[in-house]
Amino acid sequence: MTRVDPVALGLVLGWAADQVLGDPRRGHPVAIFGSWAGAVERRPYRHARPAGALTEVVVLAPVLALGAAAGRLPAPARCAATAALVWTALGGTSLGREGTAVHDLLVGDDLPGARTRVRNLVGRATQDLTADEVARAALESVAENSSDAVVGSLVWGALLGPVGVVLHRGANTLDAMHGHRSPRYHRFGWAAARADDVLGWLPARVTVLATALAAP
Repeated sequence: MTRVDPVALGLVLGWAADQVLGDPRRGHPVAIFGSWAGAVERRPYRHARPAGALTEVVVLAPVLALGAAAGRLPAPARCAATAALVWTALGGTSLGREGTAVHDLLVGDDLPGARTRVRNLVGRATQDLTADEVARAALESVAENSSDAVVGSLVWGALLGPVGVVLHRGANTLDAMHGHRSPRYHRFGWAAARADDVLGWLPARVTVLATALAAP
């Protein structure tokens, strides 16, 4: 019989853990990573692309080392480490819960409640949105984050193992922090935005295909 690949099994177990357990309630590793990135950013910050690129490299280095170390473990430990990394990287259960909550509020004609709840999915002002605009905002966020918070980490985990999981999750988090066209990040965040574009290209297309296959 063909032996089960420990990374493939770890991806499945990590996805299942997200379905059953959702996000860690305290000390979420992605939040800790974000705090680390914020601390690093303060020192090399300059309104320049090289400073931003240097920051991304420094911030990602320890998590990539962690992923590489996990990939060299014996098979059972590699499976467990992959599952743990995938569980902390995915956000599918939380995403589905928030999208469903907005849907239920709109169906119940509770537009004020839907406007408030959709803030958990989007960063824009929502107090004046119509029902159609609330629905569109929720759908856009669910579509984007299905790729960013679920499919991307699974795709790169399948391609590169544990290091792929942490690379994608880390790069996507840095894009969310630095990849803005604001006065502060327009140049500094260029590297973060481009890295996320490159790593998101394939998962976005896999997400479209999976959505089409799953649709009625």
